[in-house]
Amino acid sequence: MDRREFLQTLATRTVAASALGFAAGCASQELGVETPSPQAIAQDSSLPAIDWQMATSWPVALDTIFGSVQVFVDRVSQLSGGKFKIAPRAAGELAPGTQVLDVVSQGAVPIGHTASYYYIGKSTAIAFGTTVPFGLTAQQQSAWLREGGGLALLQGIYAERFNVIQFPAGNTGAQMGGWFRKEINTVADLQGLKMRIPGLGGQVMAKLGVTVQALPGNEIFPALQTGTVDAAEWVGPYDDEKLGLNTAADYYYAPGWWEPGSELELEINLDEWNKLPAEYQNIIQVAAYEAGTRLLASYEARNGAALQRMVDGGAQVRTYSEEILVAAQEATFALYDEFAAADADFKTIYDQWLPFRNQLYAWNKFNEHVFTSFAYSQIGQ
Repeated sequence: MDRREFLQTLATRTVAASALGFAAGCASQELGVETPSPQAIAQDSSLPAIDWQMATSWPVALDTIFGSVQVFVDRVSQLSGGKFKIAPRAAGELAPGTQVLDVVSQGAVPIGHTASYYYIGKSTAIAFGTTVPFGLTAQQQSAWLREGGGLALLQGIYAERFNVIQFPAGNTGAQMGGWFRKEINTVADLQGLKMRIPGLGGQVMAKLGVTVQALPGNEIFPALQTGTVDAAEWVGPYDDEKLGLNTAADYYYAPGWWEPGSELELEINLDEWNKLPAEYQNIIQVAAYEAGTRLLASYEARNGAALQRMVDGGAQVRTYSEEILVAAQEATFALYDEFAAADADFKTIYDQWLPFRNQLYAWNKFNEHVFTSFAYSQIGQ
């Protein structure tokens, strides 16, 4: 199936997710799909019983990300009247955490939950599905994917290159800038530093002199604790505390300029997807949206208290200097120009994404930024 044919099929089946909603019924309407009642599905003898295994990139200990996966599979089971069951597995059980796309693409596992930027070695363009440096916040990423045409562009690439269809499945919100074993004040301080950081952010750091490693979540703590890496980033305070990163390094930096709003995704083998009844396809979309909405809410609710606990325990909070931020931004857009010149898929998405980003930035700067800048400045007064 070529990209044009795939996108036409998506439009016909109303597969592409396109709006906002909280409860499953509301999500069904706003996603443009119809999901019969669980009772009706359970009683429909034409609908098969399906049991899938799901590969994920996450440790079970992360009750945020892995917890959202559990919300998703529970909702799929509930909405299907127990006929469609998916068993999620932690990173390393069915595939290493950074090889979920591989096993789903090959058909070895029908479905996975991961982050697209783990696979930029296969396609730089798909990094946009999760996040890119100096990119979009969580609400901006949602706008681009669901209303700005981003999801359709990405689904075309996934179908053509990987025989996979993917859906947004939850955003972490703005991430932190990582744990360091020493203070980082200038670009010179980054030279030769060994850092765990994936995606295009890692490539930008490499341009700034950092030696980059892409480790799955379950390998970060021992690497940082033993000095195999000098610095590491994961998500933010709640998850970082869960992994114990605050006990392995002293200095905690903000902002995570490479991950201003990271969207995780479901990846489904396209052959397996096409075998599913339309009712089950719709259930997947509704369940993914509900689980994703709860994921962002859980991070927003938990990160502040977790940060305070770590600060009370001795963590040294720092912000990146303007020198580093300026150098990182310049390196980022130089990298984008290189990718656009070498990769037609990257150029197609970048040329569509950049003006949409700039439009969102201008609007948020005029309105939301003015409000938050004032409101946050009043805290403690």
